[in-house]
Amino acid sequence: MARSHLTLAALATSAVSGADIVTTRALTSATNGRFDAAVVTLRSGEEYVVRVPVSSDAESEQSRDLVALNALTPGVRSRLPFHIPSYVGQAPIGETRAVVYDYIQGLPGALDDIGGENSASDSIGRAIAAVHSLPTSVVSDAGLATNTATQIAATSRKLADRAAASGKVPKELLTRWSLALEDSALWQFQPTVVNGALAPESFLLVDQQVTGILGWQNLRVGDPALDLFWLNSASSAESADRVYAAYEHSVSRPADRQLRKRARLYAELEIARWLLHGVDIRDQSVIADAEAMLGSLSATVQNDLLNPLSTDTGQIMAVEDVEAMLDRTPVPGRGGDSRTEHANRIAED
Repeated sequence: MARSHLTLAALATSAVSGADIVTTRALTSATNGRFDAAVVTLRSGEEYVVRVPVSSDAESEQSRDLVALNALTPGVRSRLPFHIPSYVGQAPIGETRAVVYDYIQGLPGALDDIGGENSASDSIGRAIAAVHSLPTSVVSDAGLATNTATQIAATSRKLADRAAASGKVPKELLTRWSLALEDSALWQFQPTVVNGALAPESFLLVDQQVTGILGWQNLRVGDPALDLFWLNSASSAESADRVYAAYEHSVSRPADRQLRKRARLYAELEIARWLLHGVDIRDQSVIADAEAMLGSLSATVQNDLLNPLSTDTGQIMAVEDVEAMLDRTPVPGRGGDSRTEHANRIAED
């Protein structure tokens, strides 16, 4: 049973010495029921958020989030155009704990907030760029994970291999992923500080401006595309384009021409991750859901030949191979000698 906001207010009183709480209200957020949460208001007018994890996974996430928040010092936060929650205190409850943070004004974002001129797209793009522009020492000095491009590619390859071993991924997708994972040009990027867990609801918005970002449990040095792959769920390419444009204009490093391809790969591999989650916990409903999504994705990418994941344009064909292809597909108005010249021209291209 979910804890009431009154119970959570009592925990906040225990967690914060001298807290004079005058009102409390339940906090509705996109945490998928992983936390019981409430907002409490002090007599001074300050507001705090109190959260209690409802599972061991949520408790682990909360612990990692606290480590990351500690790494994001006041000096680091001053570089960012939005607020990050600050730890205020904690109190034990049962076998877990209630953690109190300062409250940041704003409502969690949604995909509908991305798109037109009056959307939050520009602010979201600038916010992500600000995170990626932080010095990597912010992460390394705190002892958090620092990954190279090679390590990141290897991790993605391992995920794809595990999904392939399940026998539940369409072969067209496995080929598509394999080509991308073996394409060295795709993985020539400069790792940056990344949040690592961004989604539309990570952004707190007021008047379509980002006021805060929640959920820092996966803070690390990694692929900047990890913070952008969720844009592949946007209702249109134009919606994502606006975020990318603001991001690229604001980020303090050379342009990464393969950023969007890797982001799309990560979005597709998330479905593989969901499949493997179902396999690991032996949940047939999750497996069936993932298989349906993979089937839909396979049909989509087969009909979208203009957006390959790999930068490789394909193996160059020999003249005799081109001639054989042309024999199967006659070229109107050309004789045999012209056909050979045409084959030579294709092979050279």
